[in-house]
Amino acid sequence: MALISPSRRLRRTPFSDGVEAAGVKAYTVYNRMLLPTMFETVQADYRHLKDHVQVWDVACERQVELRGPDAARLMQMLTPRDLRGMLPGQCYYVPIVDETGGMLNDPVAVKLTEDRWWISIADSDLLLWVKGVANGYRLDVLVDEPDISPLAVQGPKADDLMERVFGESVRSIRFFRYGLYQFEGRDLVVARSGYSKQGGFEIYVEGSDIGMPLWNALFEAGENLNVRAGCPNGIERVEAGLLSYGNDMTDDNTPHECGLGRFCDTQTAIGCIGRDALLRVAKEGPVQQVRPIAIDGDAVPGCDRAWPVFAKGKRVGQVTSAAWSPDFKTNVAIGMVRMTHWDAGTRLEVETPDGMRGATVQEAFWL
Repeated sequence: MALISPSRRLRRTPFSDGVEAAGVKAYTVYNRMLLPTMFETVQADYRHLKDHVQVWDVACERQVELRGPDAARLMQMLTPRDLRGMLPGQCYYVPIVDETGGMLNDPVAVKLTEDRWWISIADSDLLLWVKGVANGYRLDVLVDEPDISPLAVQGPKADDLMERVFGESVRSIRFFRYGLYQFEGRDLVVARSGYSKQGGFEIYVEGSDIGMPLWNALFEAGENLNVRAGCPNGIERVEAGLLSYGNDMTDDNTPHECGLGRFCDTQTAIGCIGRDALLRVAKEGPVQQVRPIAIDGDAVPGCDRAWPVFAKGKRVGQVTSAAWSPDFKTNVAIGMVRMTHWDAGTRLEVETPDGMRGATVQEAFWL
């Protein structure tokens, strides 16, 4: 296997020492940072995530901070989701769109105060877009990337582990809400969120100097919980239908094509840059949309490119993510399928690297 050459352009994280000591076996590059992708095997990591608790270095989920009198106005300009009712202490999943309604990112917005927001981004240069919008509209707001590195605690024992480090009240945090908790005299934002469906938290570690102390504290507290280092798991995320920006959607896709129409309040999200384009999409409806697909046969290889999808020899879409599911005994996949063939039960053919496979559109994702 080829190696990744280190450089200042490929940034380590505050938790990299712990990740390496835990025996990381594979990385990807995400927002110009290292993101672990495997520790034991993808299958073993999957089983452990579903049964126990893992600590994930997701510092690559960089924050775009908006700070100043026009922060709330700028935040609404970026997304078609209506943010007027959002309160400090809440986190919102927000599609970010350009002037054509194309997806630029699908981050979590964290409202700290009326004039201070964090946008916890997926893998794209969103910071540059936000800076451009703020400058072009001459908004009174500072846009930058602060020294904040998320650390995720995911799995069915996540509440038990977090209680041991942050206290019993951490259990009362509601989904997509956050609280402030102290660690070594520093207030940290702790949110009930994360890139899995197994339950857990994301800790927004402000200040690189406490990265490894927090990492070590979690592992010491969770020794008898079978805590391990982990990472977002390709099998589990496809089962759950968790989309990956750059894989399952790009700026060529609208939120409605990605199944995110419920996060688009185009009638009321006044000021959103892509609002006019999305009003047309909402009225006419998308001609293609993300769908769960089960692919026949033995385990498919890794999906490192889009696989064409056909119906009776005519191309009707593509599969963008796929994996063999040990729990569901089938190949689970995420695909973008044309409206003529997206109904549950529709039979399709997928052109995989191993050849053509039969496939079926599913009613819903597996988790």
